[in-house]
This record gives sequence, structure tokens and C-alpha cells, in this order.
Amino acid sequence: MGEKEIIERSERVYTRNILKEEFKKIGLKAKMTVIVHSSLSSIGWISGGPVAVIQALMDIITEQGNIVMPAHSGDYTDPENWSNPPVPNEWIEEIRAKMPAFQKEITPTRGIGIIPEIFRTFPDVKRSYHPAFSFTARGKDSDYITKEHGLDYGFGTNSPLGKVYELDGSILLLGVNYDRNTSFHLSEILSQKKEEFKNGAPVLVNGKRVWKEFKDIVFDEDQFNQIGSDFEKYHNVKKSKVGQAETKLFNQRKAVDFAKNWIIKNS
Repeated sequence: MGEKEIIERSERVYTRNILKEEFKKIGLKAKMTVIVHSSLSSIGWISGGPVAVIQALMDIITEQGNIVMPAHSGDYTDPENWSNPPVPNEWIEEIRAKMPAFQKEITPTRGIGIIPEIFRTFPDVKRSYHPAFSFTARGKDSDYITKEHGLDYGFGTNSPLGKVYELDGSILLLGVNYDRNTSFHLSEILSQKKEEFKNGAPVLVNGKRVWKEFKDIVFDEDQFNQIGSDFEKYHNVKKSKVGQAETKLFNQRKAVDFAKNWIIKNS
């Protein structure tokens, strides 16, 4: 969506202070641990853009809580598995050989929106070390959330999603639906019902680029909106709006457990 269209559909200009009050109204509080999945354009025209959104979130959650966002870089994977879009077969070996190693300080995010991309550059934001499925976190437990992110099953229990599960955190869908809820990937792994495959990526080992293979599963986000709709029938999902963006706020652990059982039942 272009900026002209965003201006035309906006009821007002949104600022950091206005967003702070709206985040408060939808149920965000100081000291919470919350994973944020977001769409900037859905909110409306914002003075300060993604920076204002992030600052408003930090104003509410404070350093005594934790803000977590995806920082995925799906192009740092084995090109043989790429499908959106695929590359010619004759390119694959050269891509594997020449792709830069993942570096959490500089590797950009891909396909998850501008808010998490800007968030990863903020002071005091930590990023986990996974070439494809890293997360960023800011707050009192950010070291715990982002450390020791295993390569195998990058959305599994040994990932920031697993750490938020242990902390009994929440999920905020800001202008997006359940198909953007990465915590359901943790459910897919816990269900043990998904096909496994071998992936790979270039990483740094003792300062040198090394191609590492790791285990993962075939994800199916196409199910996620239905899982979310069914979840709402049995659990509390606080629905509201921030600006013009529809929001959903709910407990991550309950959602993960529900989705795991849903997948087992429907597989």
C-alpha cells in the first residue's frame, strides 16, 4: 500500500503518544512479555512511522518487561528448497558457495515487515543466532530469550518461541491475522505430525564461514487462520484496534497447546 493511499484512508495522524494510549487500551501493560507480529500500513499514517510504533511499545512494556519480534531471514537457507520464488537449478551450487554467512548484527530481515526490521537496529535489542528463524528481544529477559537458539527445528522448544512459552508470555497480532503467528510453528513441531527435511545455511564458526546443515519440518501456515478461529471459541482473545489496525491479544502458551492438539487431531 502506497503512502498516498495510507493518508487517504487514515482518519487522523497517529503519533507516539496516541499509539501509547491505544496500546494501553487494548491490554498491553508494563512488565509483560509479548511477541509482536505487525503490519505498519494497516495502522494508518504515523508521524515517525515504525520508529514511533516501537517507541510507543517500549513506553508501555518498559525495560521490566520484554518485547519480542521475528527477525527471520528465509533467504539464508538452502536454495534447493526455495519456492517463493525458486531459482534456476544451475544457480544453486554457486549460491550455496558464495552466500555470505549469517551475522546477526547486519543480516537484514526478509518478508516480515518494516517494524521488526527497524526494531532489530534499536539500542539494547538482542538477536538470537539462527540464519533463517532468528528473533529479537528487548527487556529484562532478552538475554535468556535470545541465547542458545539451536539450528535444528528453529521454531522449536530451544528457540525464543520456547523461551516465551516458559515465561508464559502473550502474542499481539497488530494488523495481521493468525497466519503470521509464528508460535503455531512451535505447535507444529510439538505435534510430531509434520514431515521433516534437511535444510542448510552459511554461519560463522570461530570467525570462518561454514555451511551447516540442520533439521527442520515442512510448515503449513495455510492452517493457521482456521486454528486461530477455533482457538477463539474456547479461549480469551482480546480484540480491539490500534489506529485503524485490527488487533488480537492472547496468551501464547494456551495458543501453542491448543494448536498442537488441533494439529494432532486433524492430521
